[in-house]
Amino acid sequence: MAETLLLDRRWIARGAERTSTLRFVLWLTPWILLLLLGIYAAGLCLYYGLNQTNMDNRFAFGMWIFLDLGIIAMGAGAFFTGFLVYILKQDDLRPVLNSAVVVGLICYSGAVAVLMVDVGQPLRAWFTFWYPNTHSMLTEVTFCISCYLLVLILEYIPVLLRNRQLAKIPSFLVFEHQFHKLVPVLAGVGAFLSFFHQGSLGGLYGVLRGRPFAFRQGFLIWPSTFFLFVLSAMAVGPSFLMLVVAAAETVTGKKLVPMGVFRKLGFISGVLLAIYVAAKAVDTYIWLNYTTPAVGFGPWDYYSYKPFSSAFLFTAILPLGLLPAVLMIVPLTARKRGWLLFAAALACGGVLVNRFVLTVQTLALPTLAFDEFLKYTPSWQEVATFGGVIAYGVILYSLSYRYLRLFPATPRKEDEHVSVG
Repeated sequence: MAETLLLDRRWIARGAERTSTLRFVLWLTPWILLLLLGIYAAGLCLYYGLNQTNMDNRFAFGMWIFLDLGIIAMGAGAFFTGFLVYILKQDDLRPVLNSAVVVGLICYSGAVAVLMVDVGQPLRAWFTFWYPNTHSMLTEVTFCISCYLLVLILEYIPVLLRNRQLAKIPSFLVFEHQFHKLVPVLAGVGAFLSFFHQGSLGGLYGVLRGRPFAFRQGFLIWPSTFFLFVLSAMAVGPSFLMLVVAAAETVTGKKLVPMGVFRKLGFISGVLLAIYVAAKAVDTYIWLNYTTPAVGFGPWDYYSYKPFSSAFLFTAILPLGLLPAVLMIVPLTARKRGWLLFAAALACGGVLVNRFVLTVQTLALPTLAFDEFLKYTPSWQEVATFGGVIAYGVILYSLSYRYLRLFPATPRKEDEHVSVG
């Protein structure tokens, strides 16, 4: 037992204060159990098929796609933070750069894992690359997500090789030093890949003419949802990163980054969120007055089916869009940690509502007079599988925090007193 404790301590960065091995194991235990349950549920889906879920041929999109689109948007904090630091030279955001890489890696790898279960043929995943459907936007999405996941893995390698024990290996040390020079290039490539796959996920709704509720007309050569998905991802990425870092501070009981970093992330997120809300409001106005009437439907007919209502239409724009943008921009609230994190949570909730409306609600609504309203409730296998992804993320982030340098050793003195109004 003593040798195990000593071995564990040897892998922790020199001078870093971490909890005891026993407490760390106790912290990981429930997450490991949840991960095992998720693996079991995913195994059932892969072995018996998608009849383990409550999806069918008519309701092909469900909880997995909805949450995948959500976490991919929140994982945008990785590419956007790297773009800000390495391309725009915002060096004051460096304290959260490594954490952003880990969060992005978790979000994208978790999303890919769930998609492989959703498709149901993971052994044939290579068909997408060898026999690509060049007429499908999902082919471009698959290529970009896969390539960007590879970029995130490459960005994680320098963080990993700075581990106390791995750094003792001369070849690893030299490789890390040389490879670190390529990180700015990777940040630029990651920004390019993430921009287009975020947009193409939204561009899907430019071809869904059979689903007037979600269909959007083109702006130039792209549907409006292409730009809305990019803007929302860029806006919510820094907010989600703030929430993750704040959660890490709460769990560890340590102040990991200066308050100034939170304020800057909040301001960037707030400005982008305000731009997104304005664009979303214009898009909604055009959809209400032109797009929907042009296909022979009254816009409010879409909300005559319960449990959906027109509240969904305005919730994502006002209380989960405009309100958090104001809270993160106005100095009176932006200087207070509590209000800032509250606004970040609202912003993340707004993107989730938007993705829910465009996936789950879209397929539930009938498009023909003889069609019935489709009801969908995820099965326990669907919930458990995604719960396993969440557990995987907590475990990977916890291990990275314990054994790697995700944050600076100490914050600046002038930021020690943080307002928590």
